Amino acid sequence: MAEALEIAPKGASKKERYEMLLPQLKYLVEDEDDLIANCANIMAALKEAFGFFWVGVYFVKAEELVLGPFQGPLACTRIGYGKGVCGLAWKEARVILVPDVDQFPGHIACSSLSKSEIVLPILYKDRVVMILDVDSDQLNDFDEVDAQYLQSLASLMSEIFAKSIPVEKSNL
Repeated sequence: MAEALEIAPKGASKKERYEMLLPQLKYLVEDEDDLIANCANIMAALKEAFGFFWVGVYFVKAEELVLGPFQGPLACTRIGYGKGVCGLAWKEARVILVPDVDQFPGHIACSSLSKSEIVLPILYKDRVVMILDVDSDQLNDFDEVDAQYLQSLASLMSEIFAKSIPVEKSNL
C-alpha cells in the first residue's frame, strides 16, 4: 500500500503526469480487493495529481447510476439511464468528451461551476458497471490525451471491479 503519491513536477505535460500517475495507481490497488476503498483512493489521487474540479465514480444499480466515491463539491446522487452526460455514456457504452457543458443537450448541472467534462464507461463482461466522471471549471479542458489515459484507468477499474466480486457471484 502506498503511503504517498508522487506528483509530476510543475511544468510537466498532461501526458507526463498520466504516465507518472497510472503505475502508482496500479500499485496502490494491487493488494486491496475492496471496490469502494480502491475507487476512493483513485479519485483522491486524480484530484491531487491534476486538480480536477470534480472527479468521481457512479455505480450502475438497477436502472440508475448511484454516486460513489468522489472528490470535489456535492454531486448529483442519482442519474437516470440515458440522462445527462453520465447517463448517455452508460447507455451508449462510450467515452463522451464535452468541451462546453452548457452546449450539451440535457446536461445535468450538479454544479454551475462545471464547464467541461469527460465521462468514461467502466465495463465488466461487456456491460457498463460504473461510470468515471471528471469535470473541470474551465472550458475545453479535456482532450484525446485525457481520453487515452483515462481509458487505461477505466481498464484498471474494470479489473478492480472483477476482483471485488465473490467467486460464487462471478457469473454477472
